Amino acid sequence: MIDPDVLRARFNGWPSLPAMFFDQAARSGGATLLQAKRDGQWRAWSWTETAGRVRAAARGLAALGVGRGDRVAIVAENRPEWLEADLATMALGAITVPAYTTSTTQDYVHLFGDSGARVVLVSTPALMRKVVPAALQLAGPVTLIGFDAVPQAGRPDVSVLGWDELLERGAADPAGTPDAADPAEAWRDLGRDDPACIIYTSGTGGAPKGVLLSHANVMANCRAALELILELGLEQERFLSFLPLSHAYEHSCGQFFALSLGAEIAYAESVDRLAANLTEMRPTIMTAVPRLYEVLQARIQRDMQKAGRLRRALFEKTLELGSRRYRQGGRLGPLDAVQDWALDRLVRSKARARFGGRLKAFVSGGAPLSPELGLFFHALGLRILQGYGQTEAAPLISVNRPSRIRHETVGPPVLGTEIRIAEDGEIQVRGPQIMLGYWNDEAATERAVEDGWLRTGDIGRVEDDGSLVITDRKKDLIVTSGGENVAPQRLENLLTLEPVIGQVMVSGDRRPYLVALVVPDRETALAWARRHDHPGDMAQLADDAEFRKVVGEAIERVNRGLAPLERIRRFAMLPEPFSVENGELTPTLKIRRHVIRQRYMDRLDALYG
Repeated sequence: MIDPDVLRARFNGWPSLPAMFFDQAARSGGATLLQAKRDGQWRAWSWTETAGRVRAAARGLAALGVGRGDRVAIVAENRPEWLEADLATMALGAITVPAYTTSTTQDYVHLFGDSGARVVLVSTPALMRKVVPAALQLAGPVTLIGFDAVPQAGRPDVSVLGWDELLERGAADPAGTPDAADPAEAWRDLGRDDPACIIYTSGTGGAPKGVLLSHANVMANCRAALELILELGLEQERFLSFLPLSHAYEHSCGQFFALSLGAEIAYAESVDRLAANLTEMRPTIMTAVPRLYEVLQARIQRDMQKAGRLRRALFEKTLELGSRRYRQGGRLGPLDAVQDWALDRLVRSKARARFGGRLKAFVSGGAPLSPELGLFFHALGLRILQGYGQTEAAPLISVNRPSRIRHETVGPPVLGTEIRIAEDGEIQVRGPQIMLGYWNDEAATERAVEDGWLRTGDIGRVEDDGSLVITDRKKDLIVTSGGENVAPQRLENLLTLEPVIGQVMVSGDRRPYLVALVVPDRETALAWARRHDHPGDMAQLADDAEFRKVVGEAIERVNRGLAPLERIRRFAMLPEPFSVENGELTPTLKIRRHVIRQRYMDRLDALYG
């Protein structure tokens, strides 16, 4: 058991993220740090072993010319090599550039080109098939390092090597002379304000912007999260890493926060194996997004539908009493309290066992969690702490406390963070976690941050108890229930390039996937009607199965060039165009999303039915 005051003091003494890691590694030695499946079996890596691999990787990268301020991209699923590559890059004073595995080749071209990354670490052969074409479109030399595969590059100045080869190079004397400085120790000269990573996030116009975060920004998140976990009781923690490490949320809270505690990190295999991984690894903390809770809730409810009458009745009574206890501030009448105590042992204990039996809390972020969903798990004895953040805040801004959970809020601001509400209702934030700025975009930085205050683009209010409530989005950026950011304008522009699509609105905020309301191009639709001896009425065409097939094929053509999270899964056709007259367009002919959503709420809901 670690004295909280001792750990607080360590935070004050760590000048950088690598310094934090190597200090914890020296203290933890042979204790387990990482666990991951290899050939179907869990394999463990100790702190000492991992630190050795980080140093070897740093020397290997240095031999490739990577040094202070250089950018190194990582395109990989969550795995031990991701953490090792991340820390090795930072140990050199270089800057990590995480990339989503779901991105397209053109996305990688932009990310590598904009960041100036000339070393890219890639995990699987499938990802290499997307990354190599991107590297071939860049000017200048590029080195690709494969965790699992080393492809043929096809260009003399695009070199490739394997991860094991990189480690072997780094295991040898890096400079060739015994008295030469070890590049793996370059982190000793780093300070808190030095840049650590560039995490790309989509802008409202669709062009991804690189958020430049310092060591201090990420460490401020870890320090704030420490106060949260202290309310739960600090022990030998184990995190189950599931969200992409390319997301600021998992990068800060699922990786570096775990390292700051001296905790273990186990890497989940996949969403399909998540339930099994939970019972196998028995984590104490897990970060997740609302979409995961939606999936878990649906699975639990399906199981209950198959259960016998008595079991279903006990389950429903557990939900009823648990919800009532929450609404009544933790209090129940004497009879209800006895029933609730019994149900805790009969029902809730089994629910907790499904999640490993040691889980102190799920921490939810990345997208809004519906109060109903939070209450469902709360009633089952599974604590969900909903928070709020943005990549520009590394990302933590506020979070519910274990001692004061309000599912309709995103909790009070975290340690050292100030929140104010501007005259137009926008939430603005100031604190040690606010980004250094957008990479190579001073103008965008000046628009986003003024006098240290981050303009979040979200609308909300602060309750009397200090809890923050998000009421609306000032910007149009879609955040799915899986926590992915999608700029609808870019997709709409691509869709309307199809001749059969005249107007379109993409929707999917807080939803598991994207859908579209499509207004067919009138002239194209009427021409199709004439060729098929159709009466030609637009209302009838919108319901015609054959014409719907034509529109669906157009959408699929666009989908083929999009990342999976950007693809339109379902659509509805509208017979009436968006216009200024019906209030669905502004005078400058921009679509009024809130008006359209309100008018066609039933159709949008049906697309998720």
